[in-house]
This record gives sequence, structure tokens and C-alpha cells, in this order.
Amino acid sequence: QVRLVESGGGLVQAGGSLRLSCAASGGTFSNYAMGWFRQAPGKEREFVASISWRSSSTYYTDSVEGRYTISRDNAKSTVYLQMNNLKPEDTAVYYCAAQFRGIARKDQSSNEYTYWGQGTQVTVSP
Repeated sequence: QVRLVESGGGLVQAGGSLRLSCAASGGTFSNYAMGWFRQAPGKEREFVASISWRSSSTYYTDSVEGRYTISRDNAKSTVYLQMNNLKPEDTAVYYCAAQFRGIARKDQSSNEYTYWGQGTQVTVSP
């Protein structure tokens, strides 16, 4: 059973930056595709970014391309989401997700991931 714990959320002004971290335990981290999703109030959970387990290839939804960077440190069993030039519409609870030897691709469904963290709140003020 993989356990995921997110951290790094908070309140930031528009144009600012945050770095989210997701620490994994209970599995061989390098074997897991990792994803970040977000859910704003009243909206469905949506894909943000993913990174493959084999080649660390990265994928982003269009609205964050060029502003967000997903990365992983297999030695630390941690995946990161660097978020720059944040906008009020980025406000949401951000979740990390893991899938054993899963496929990482653009605009994935949340159904493609088995393991989820508890989420961390990101609030961007105008």
C-alpha cells in the first residue's frame, strides 16, 4: 500500500510561486507514474501534470504549460510541482496520485491512478 503526503500549499498573491511536494512511502517509488490533480470548489477534479516512471517524461494540461514544472527525486521518493506565475484561477486543493507502472500522459483521468494523497490547499489572491 502506497501512502502519499502532500505539503507546500498556502496563500500567495497572483504572480507568485509555490512548490508542492508529495512524499511517498510503502512502495518502490521509481516504479510509479506520478500525477498532480486539482479540484476547485464546485468543480470536478482535473489533471494538472504527470511524470512517467520509466523515463521521467512530463506532461501538462494546457492551462499550466510553461508555468508549472513537475519533477521527481527517486532517491527521496518525492514528486514536486513547481508553480510559477500563479493566477487566481489556480486556486484549488492539489492532490498527488500514484499508479504502479502506469502510463503518464497529457490530460489523464483520475481513474488512471490508484493511490492518492489527502490534498493541500493552494489559494491565489488577485
